Amino acid sequence: MRFSLPGGMLLAAALLAPAVAAADPSIVYLVRHGEKAADGKDPALTAQGKARAGNIAAILRSTGITHIYSSTTQRTRQTAQPLASSLGLAVQVYDPAQAAKLVGQVKAAGGTALVVGHSNTVPDLVRLFGGKAGADIGDDEFDRLYQLIVDKDGGVTTVLLHSVAN
Repeated sequence: MRFSLPGGMLLAAALLAPAVAAADPSIVYLVRHGEKAADGKDPALTAQGKARAGNIAAILRSTGITHIYSSTTQRTRQTAQPLASSLGLAVQVYDPAQAAKLVGQVKAAGGTALVVGHSNTVPDLVRLFGGKAGADIGDDEFDRLYQLIVDKDGGVTTVLLHSVAN
């Protein structure tokens, strides 16, 4: 089989894409916790929220995540835990009122990270990392999964993915 130069270059680019994506400095995934029970001061996830957490773990399992961060609430920790268990990582708890401190901690750690937060904190975190958050997250919206790709010059590409809860 014979390839023309442009076709060969496209093939080479496609084959090298995973290596380029793995190059420094980092990728940060940000997600809101899964669906929560309607009552209580610190509600747990519902069955649907637990299913979503499992699906997020399945989506992110092979992305090279080395650090997982969760706010202090039960629902965010329950969203982070399936991936943490799968990867043998500890969930590091952060104070959502200290978003800039968390961003500094994640950047200093480097590598690939998952941050689990809330509808009113995730968009701000996306912006603090240099990404584009888009519209606010509605109270009944649980499916946004942001991928922030930080290039070697510090520029950030925002990819908006979606999770499901079966």
